Amino acid sequence: MDEFVVATTVAVCLIFVLMAIGTPVFAALGLAGVVGIVMIEDLAFVLNRLKAFSYHQSASYLLTVIPLFILMGAFAHHAGVGQRLFGVARKWVGHRPGGLAMASILTCAGFAATSGSSVATAATVGSVAIPEMRKAGYDPRLSAGAVAAGGVLGVLIPPSVLLIFYAALTEVSAGKMLVAGVIPGILSTLVFMAGIWVICRGRGRSVRTGTEPAASWGARLASLADAWQVLLLFVVVLGGIYLGLVTPTEAGAVGAFAAFVMLLLARQARPQLKEKLLESCRSSITTTVMILFTMIGAGIFSYFLSLAQIPQLIAATVVEADVPPLAVIFLLLAIYFPLGMFLDAFSMLVITLPIMFPTVVSLGYDPIWFGILAVKMCEIGLITPPMGLNVYVIAGIDRSTPLTQIFRGAWWFVLMEIATTLILFFFPIIVTWLPDNMLGK
Repeated sequence: MDEFVVATTVAVCLIFVLMAIGTPVFAALGLAGVVGIVMIEDLAFVLNRLKAFSYHQSASYLLTVIPLFILMGAFAHHAGVGQRLFGVARKWVGHRPGGLAMASILTCAGFAATSGSSVATAATVGSVAIPEMRKAGYDPRLSAGAVAAGGVLGVLIPPSVLLIFYAALTEVSAGKMLVAGVIPGILSTLVFMAGIWVICRGRGRSVRTGTEPAASWGARLASLADAWQVLLLFVVVLGGIYLGLVTPTEAGAVGAFAAFVMLLLARQARPQLKEKLLESCRSSITTTVMILFTMIGAGIFSYFLSLAQIPQLIAATVVEADVPPLAVIFLLLAIYFPLGMFLDAFSMLVITLPIMFPTVVSLGYDPIWFGILAVKMCEIGLITPPMGLNVYVIAGIDRSTPLTQIFRGAWWFVLMEIATTLILFFFPIIVTWLPDNMLGK
């Protein structure tokens, strides 16, 4: 057992050394796993195991849903779905304190229902909403922070690539994971909007927000016609999964085809239709390859951990320890906070789940519930420095606002994310009720 502990220590340290010198995460995980296996077995054993490892790790029917969801979001983006959604949300909440920031959150939530990527959500909504908030006199911190934070809804509200990724790593039901993200996604949206209202109504805050006249109820109801694309995709994808009519992969295929038709019918896309189709396919391929390479590297490292029996050892130690099980889950989730400052969401999951997941299962907790909480913690990493991928995306759109100011604006939403996660932590039924009542489950 001592040699296993030594091998694990060396492998973990090697991961951080390799990443510190700029090695891609998938390569750092794979190399560390190979070194660890060599220390336990030998080089011939490693070479024999690696012959078909990449094929067996990635040749999964479930994983085909990842490029389909990404392609659906790309088609929806080029079809102008985000721009129309912002117009709808603006009519409904634009007249309230911080109304355009609230409209940005609603638009992010709506676009997240057509895309599984937080970066795509933030970039699409940011390009539309930030110029409008700047014209209306909004504080740059609030406008940039709201869109950066709203973008994280893209990894929670289905169809979410990260939820599929979690399901693939842990072998839980992908359909249940997607359905489980609905109510937490709605809750996160409402908390963001309530937080914006509090910020803008607070007496001691120096947040400037513009005002605009309220739209009539007739105009608000008429504007809902512009949201039909999102509603259609949401019903086709999630409705089909919930009712048991289609598998997640089949839902992704149907959704991608529906978004493709929407792009073909979009007037603003016709002058550059060929370029938009090629760009959609190109972005889907590059993102999918990144995810699959990360899975292969993580798979090698996870195989090493299994050989060293580290997950089983940790799980047994935690179960036998005199610590409340809920406190253990809380501490496991807290680990994501510092990791999120340096790693992307996919890397965090592949590094932590091989150790955390057996512990969660051995304690008797619902893996779907834990998955949503883990994804929520990954969301926080998308808007915290120094990694904060969504913040850098917004900085590229809003070049007039310094990066430090965008991070300051995002910190308000970090606190809101923590509040939402605590609600889900103490009230698991919010997560589990919908997947437990799926038809055809």
